[in-house]
Amino acid sequence: MGRNRGRAAALGAALALGLAAVAVGHAATEQVDLLKVRMGGDASETRLVIELDGAASARVVSDGSADRRVVVMLPGVTAAQLQQGAGRGVVRAWTIDQVQGGARLQMDLAGDGKLKRRFLLPPADGVVNYRYVIDVAAAPGAVMASAPIVKPMNPQLRSQFLPVRKPALPLKKVVVIDAGHGGKDSGARGALGYEKDINLAAALTLSEQLNRTGRYKVVLTRSRDVYIPLEDRVRVAQRAGADLFISLHSDSGPEPDLKGASVYTLSDKASARATKFVSANDWFMKASLTGDQGVRDILFDLTQRATRNRSAVFAQTLVANIEGRAPMLRRSHRDAGFMVLLAPDVPAVLLEMGFVSNPEDEARLRDPAQRARLMSAVTRAIDSHFGEQVRLASR
Repeated sequence: MGRNRGRAAALGAALALGLAAVAVGHAATEQVDLLKVRMGGDASETRLVIELDGAASARVVSDGSADRRVVVMLPGVTAAQLQQGAGRGVVRAWTIDQVQGGARLQMDLAGDGKLKRRFLLPPADGVVNYRYVIDVAAAPGAVMASAPIVKPMNPQLRSQFLPVRKPALPLKKVVVIDAGHGGKDSGARGALGYEKDINLAAALTLSEQLNRTGRYKVVLTRSRDVYIPLEDRVRVAQRAGADLFISLHSDSGPEPDLKGASVYTLSDKASARATKFVSANDWFMKASLTGDQGVRDILFDLTQRATRNRSAVFAQTLVANIEGRAPMLRRSHRDAGFMVLLAPDVPAVLLEMGFVSNPEDEARLRDPAQRARLMSAVTRAIDSHFGEQVRLASR
């Protein structure tokens, strides 16, 4: 009996410790609201201040040195609606949107420059809110061509930042286009040649069409006949902060009469493999300050579910735009565990444009006019997808 009482006491203590750990975990992942954004500075250095109602950490995705775009993730921070504004000095324009698990700040630079420093200021000296400060500096000798050049501020006024008043257009969405196969990996073979060449021609056509709209920043995983490992293609999308990843392929089947396009998204069974693309620095894995594996797993699962949902929504939009403009398989939206779909934080689809094993499909895929027609349908689907996102964010 005494032994049983001892076990009960031990179990009670363990339960109490477990509940305490859960409570700590919840406290550590408590949401922080974004209150206001202010900006000040000149053509050599610009400061953006994000006012918050609690402490927050951040992770730099891109410092701006490679492509003139600074991207900073704020895990646990809630932006109630899309925030955007015209820049000043080094910054041409900025936007803060909500992604799964936190807020994302993006700044387009007016010229060559990079993120110089960032830090959190706690409430002090009559200031009741936390302030996350981000300084961006122009590169030596850089000309901020498209940014308003302002006179240097009086040092005594340097800490007084003007609130952003007039909203600017949202920053360009980042679309990564992946031309399947390439180099030593030729893909399927048709009567007229290899799949890799069809995929590259389609990717270049889609890139040209998207760039022509002026609404997108387009990144190609390959622009020529080279071999790119599948994992590297996913990393390209993650490093670019992609809003959408489209992998273009040409199918092959056992029956020559099999033809038509289809769209794939990640299957439930393959979702567990996505953890291989999570590094120690990923923002959603660092959101739990307690290091609690259970909390991290929940955050990862929520992120992945949201990404898969966005992928599925775009896949449906893509199918709807292609139908009537190109032959489609009877079951046109499918799921699979393709490697290029595994990034847990990037909405992704794989478009099988047709069958190179079918003479009609192969001829259509190789015809420049038909190729342009198909890619126009993809462009319309992208416009529709992001247009709906902007409308929802502005409500």
